[in-house]
Amino acid sequence: MRRIVFGRVAVAALAGVVACALQASGQTDGEAVPIFGIKIPPGYREWGLISVAHEEGKLNDLRAILGNDVAIKAARKGTLPYPDGSIVARLAWNYDPLAESEKAFGSPQSFMAGPPKNGVQFMIKDSTKYAATGGWGFAQFDDGKPAGEAVHNACFACHAIVKERGFVFNRYAP
Repeated sequence: MRRIVFGRVAVAALAGVVACALQASGQTDGEAVPIFGIKIPPGYREWGLISVAHEEGKLNDLRAILGNDVAIKAARKGTLPYPDGSIVARLAWNYDPLAESEKAFGSPQSFMAGPPKNGVQFMIKDSTKYAATGGWGFAQFDDGKPAGEAVHNACFACHAIVKERGFVFNRYAP
């Protein structure tokens, strides 16, 4: 098991990757995801950074969790549940060892975001519209196109594990 420690420089570098990498391939007037009817929110790549994460196991990726203004305000204040109007985005990448780091330290030490993976995911808070799923609508887009119904049927079951946190896994990283 590899352990990755994120210092301020690594978080800043990943935030830069979020801001610059992977131009959005989907249009906001594109197809909506099954079940929840969500489309790609305009300008989501300009949103604020809530958290950075390293996912192990089968996913094994680096993640950036972004939020619109409503979600960022709630995350910074620790407001749970998130208020209606909050939108959270998850971007993920493979991670690659930085060759210069290996030369400097004699083994892989630093890792950078590599190719994107697992599409882009969104959670949209609307307590009335999505009452059956804890007030959240879920969406995943792969190459700008909505993922299938089976993907969206699995979202809430996973997030139900963190009901006491308003169905949100990540915490604000100041």
